[in-house]
Amino acid sequence: MKKRLISAAAVAFFGLMLNAQQIKFEEYDLPNGLHVILHQDNSAPVVTTGVMYHVGAKDEVKGRTGFAHFFEHLLFEGTPNIKRGEWFKIVSSNGGDNNANTTNDRTYYYETFPSNNEQLGLWMESERMRHAEINQVGVDTQREVVKEEKRLRMDNQPYGNLFSTIQKNLFTNHPYNWPTIGSMEDLNAAKLEEFQAFYKKFYVPNNATLVVAGDIKPEQTKKWIAEYYGAIPKGTVYPKDFPKDAPITQEKEVTATDPNIQLPAYVFAYRTPANKEKDAYVLDMLSSYLSNGKSSVLYKKLVDQDKKALQVAAFNQGLEDYSIFAFFAIPMGQTTKQTLQTDIDAEIKKLQNTLISDEDYQKIQNQFENQFVNQNSSIQGIAASLATNHVLMGNTNLINKEIDIYRSITKQDLQNAAKKYLNSNQRIIINYVPEKK
Repeated sequence: MKKRLISAAAVAFFGLMLNAQQIKFEEYDLPNGLHVILHQDNSAPVVTTGVMYHVGAKDEVKGRTGFAHFFEHLLFEGTPNIKRGEWFKIVSSNGGDNNANTTNDRTYYYETFPSNNEQLGLWMESERMRHAEINQVGVDTQREVVKEEKRLRMDNQPYGNLFSTIQKNLFTNHPYNWPTIGSMEDLNAAKLEEFQAFYKKFYVPNNATLVVAGDIKPEQTKKWIAEYYGAIPKGTVYPKDFPKDAPITQEKEVTATDPNIQLPAYVFAYRTPANKEKDAYVLDMLSSYLSNGKSSVLYKKLVDQDKKALQVAAFNQGLEDYSIFAFFAIPMGQTTKQTLQTDIDAEIKKLQNTLISDEDYQKIQNQFENQFVNQNSSIQGIAASLATNHVLMGNTNLINKEIDIYRSITKQDLQNAAKKYLNSNQRIIINYVPEKK
């Protein structure tokens, strides 16, 4: 009886958690095309104002890579009403924090302020959208900042260029081919007028989503939004008509070197469906089954039991046009690449030929339930999720409903995805090895 009572209490608590996860929001468009999402949560006196622009590294052209990420830095330089060097001072002196980040598909800027400074956050983002100052001083300054970031995060970091090596070899036509940060050559060659043209092309209200989340009074927030954003001119939104990559039908093997490593890494990479498609969710769950945690299949076998790998992982990188599913392994001792490849392929074969156990299936379902409950635990997180779901997924309410997609995935779905996407003739093998001195 006692056990049943505890179980009932646990179920009740979990039910409350799931209900608490429901994120209420409203959304609408301004006449200039700016999409607005409002989420009211008066439980804490903070407000996040975020703007996501539907522009990322894939919107660049070959020979001028790195622009989208460059703007992540450049658009803090100032406006006619915010002097150069004052952006961060204004935010911090008013009790706020701010940041920005860029991916292949979008760029996101945000401020979080005490709710009595909500208006300030809205005004600052409208300044950035309306008339950011893009001049030679700012470009020259931020060019050096970005180049140093590239050296620090990639060129001088062990395995720092591994992911860009995967991109370069997995995509030959599509602009996922290059890294978000771009190349040193392109950064050095870019001219001021090219940055100004990029701003005019992509930083327009009808290519943006404004999200305001937290301790707001919606009617007042709407008035401020109309005041600050309503008169910003509409731009032209260009079709995202990117070159497609033909399916990979024959295994290809390449070698890349890294001067910063002593141990090789071996990657087995597959080009998989875009993150809107259900199979992308299935592959996400498969990657979790294979390598999420020390009890996962690959870790337990190759690292814990057999001591063949120092590290091993299967990861699914969801992107708007395609996704990347890859296995990554660093050998232990004298373990050869062929040994790691044989063992990884054996686990793929098991997935293709046998349904996973009920116990393992329930375990990964629990992992995704837990992730769902915890993923929007802050106002900043909720704001980013709302914007991402609208811009990249085309459905803002995925913030509440995405877990239903994972719940609907069956053991048969997992097997079918392994059969469909994880075959040896569909992959690129990358031998990422130390550079010979």
